[in-house]
Amino acid sequence: MNRYPWWKYAILAIALLVGLVYTLPNLFGEAPAVQVSSGKATLKIDASLVPRMEDALKAAGLQPDLVQFDGGSVRARFADTDTQLKAKDALSRALNPDPSNPSYIVALNLLSRSPKWLTALHALPMYLGLDLRGGVHFLMQVDMKTALTKRIESYAGDVRSLLRDKSIRHGGIAREGNQIEVRFRDEATRTSARAALTEPLPDLQWAEGADGADLKLIGTLKPQAARTVQEQAVKQNITTLHNRINELGVAEPVIQQQGLDRVVVQLPGVQDTAKAKDIIGRTATLELRLVDDSTEALSAAAGNGAVPFGTERYVERGGQPLIVKRQVVLTGDNLTDAQAGFDSRTQEPVVNLTVDAKGARIMRDVSRENLKKRMAILLFEKGKGEVITAPVIQSELGARFQISGRMTTQEANDTALLLRAGSLAAPMEIIEERTIGPSLGAENIAKGFNSVIYGFCAIALFMCAYYLLFGLFSTVALAVNLLLLTAVLSMLQATLTLPGIAAIALTLGMAIDANVLINERVREELRNGASPQTAIHHGYERAWSTILDSNVTTLIAGVALLAFGSGPVRGFAVVHCLGILTSMFSAVLFSRGLVNLWYGRQKKLKSVSIGQVWRPDGAQPPAARA
Repeated sequence: MNRYPWWKYAILAIALLVGLVYTLPNLFGEAPAVQVSSGKATLKIDASLVPRMEDALKAAGLQPDLVQFDGGSVRARFADTDTQLKAKDALSRALNPDPSNPSYIVALNLLSRSPKWLTALHALPMYLGLDLRGGVHFLMQVDMKTALTKRIESYAGDVRSLLRDKSIRHGGIAREGNQIEVRFRDEATRTSARAALTEPLPDLQWAEGADGADLKLIGTLKPQAARTVQEQAVKQNITTLHNRINELGVAEPVIQQQGLDRVVVQLPGVQDTAKAKDIIGRTATLELRLVDDSTEALSAAAGNGAVPFGTERYVERGGQPLIVKRQVVLTGDNLTDAQAGFDSRTQEPVVNLTVDAKGARIMRDVSRENLKKRMAILLFEKGKGEVITAPVIQSELGARFQISGRMTTQEANDTALLLRAGSLAAPMEIIEERTIGPSLGAENIAKGFNSVIYGFCAIALFMCAYYLLFGLFSTVALAVNLLLLTAVLSMLQATLTLPGIAAIALTLGMAIDANVLINERVREELRNGASPQTAIHHGYERAWSTILDSNVTTLIAGVALLAFGSGPVRGFAVVHCLGILTSMFSAVLFSRGLVNLWYGRQKKLKSVSIGQVWRPDGAQPPAARA
């Protein structure tokens, strides 16, 4: 009756082992580390950097505890901060021979002290949020008015080009706020212009007006198109901020939209507010220029001569020098979109570019005159330019064209991202700024940890005193619940914050409630005269529906917080929902396994240790005596 088959015990043992393995990394703490990431948009970090760093550290007489490649960066862990600082200087000298033009960003960081065998299993600790680790918090306002103005100005140029192409005469084009006004001298011309502009510019709605003797055609951005412009501006700014914040070496930055026009930036572990502001507010520009393929330029690229007049020397992704003309064909202001895709004929990865009407006219003229020649796309940041790509012009280009040629899908996505997010789509202003020191973060960790421990101990003392051995089983199940919850959060690489710790403490109180229901149900069965084995069986079976109902209703509230909340509320909701799921497993399955293991093998069980069980007549049933 009260026996588990061996496979159920195997499942419990595996769950306990997995929980222990993935919880362990949180107990080792963090060690000083040096993080090396890309300092240029065209430089991609891969595993080949690991042996270079190891050789550089060995040459400097430094021995790292661990050097590992982690996605977009390589991190080296050290025993103390003195070695960390020496390693930073050694790596900076080895990887950046020219300090004025660094290819790599060498930053100080912290790395888990977990042993290699845990790291090999991808058992990593939870990230600590801003309130626990310290750092800086910015609330930034996106200037939506500027974003809309830039788009209207772009459309004004498109209107001018379309009317010129259709040979429609007008009396002037002007931008008034978020409207475009086109003046005409007669009704027939205005009607022709409206027909010519409606289809190519579907985001504008046109209305007719008059100003004295002049007839006007007024174009206004449609509400849906305006919302799209605003949404794209915020998304592009968030993407650009992600790329720039990599330079700070932040392990888990939080960059998320808040409301319609605000962005929250949280940088745990960063204390240099001035440097963070400088990087966030940096401007970048995109330029398209023709490549000089003359004999003098090729000789200069090979290092056998001077760079020709009117040209500049740059380096491509593969490290090959490239001589580029100074004259700018197009800038990033003319580029409206860049998306990765596939060529319809060859099915090779390509990057599809879209430019405005002014850019289309320039590209058409330039490409017609420079067929089979290369055009370089350069990204300028911090006063230095980098060649993103330099494709060959294969045919006459227009408003939409593509870049192709021996690219992988990832390279196409990276190139599109660089072209699209080189600069901010709209200016941003910091409207709120907070700095949390590391000492305050450590204090928050200590207080949060103590609150969970004290709460657990108080619950354990009450349960053991009131329910005796069944209380001990409940306490062990509660400890397993805490273990599993920590393991799941670590596996998900969640960021733990103070609201998350509060949710853990709340989960302990809610999890023990299921065991209280079970224990009281067993007592009730004993009070009604059932045998101990029958009381245990019915106690768990009949308490299950109540436990399920209570946890489902609580889970609904948690899901609502997760769906509609933001920031700290979502952090609380994630831990809360996961805690409900782990508590149902530990309180019902695990505690039942312990009870079955202890009492299930006893065929003639006379009593159970579950505290005092009194009948209505005041007598204690024999089955309840410990």
